[in-house]
Amino acid sequence: MRLQTHDPEFASRVRVSFAKQHAMALIRAALPVVEPGCTEIHVPHWEGIEQQHGFVHGGVVGMIADSAAGYAAMTLVAADVSVLTVEYKLNLVAPADGDKLIARGKVVRPGRTLIVTQAEVFAVKDGKETLCALMQQ
Repeated sequence: MRLQTHDPEFASRVRVSFAKQHAMALIRAALPVVEPGCTEIHVPHWEGIEQQHGFVHGGVVGMIADSAAGYAAMTLVAADVSVLTVEYKLNLVAPADGDKLIARGKVVRPGRTLIVTQAEVFAVKDGKETLCALMQQ
């Protein structure tokens, strides 16, 4: 399904919004992919975001999944429209154990008032991606 954006400057607008999220800077997140209906957030694995077993904390996993999916939605709306999460369901399916995490957000159904999105979070270790979380919002 080809998704239609309502703002030709969507990528710039999404990147400006991402830069305003101090929480993303706090965890050293980057936004390397911004395309109509999908985005990616990358986070390096470092001691400051680990839980007691040395994995990336589930809260950080949820944080990047939420933002990746939310920004995927933002790519499709008009420039004067805001996007806010109203709810999400997160399944942690494997430990977030890798050199970095990649959260891939995508739009499942673009609606007028609600946009249904999904995110998958992968732990990357030695170049191999392992799914560690699934989110629907």
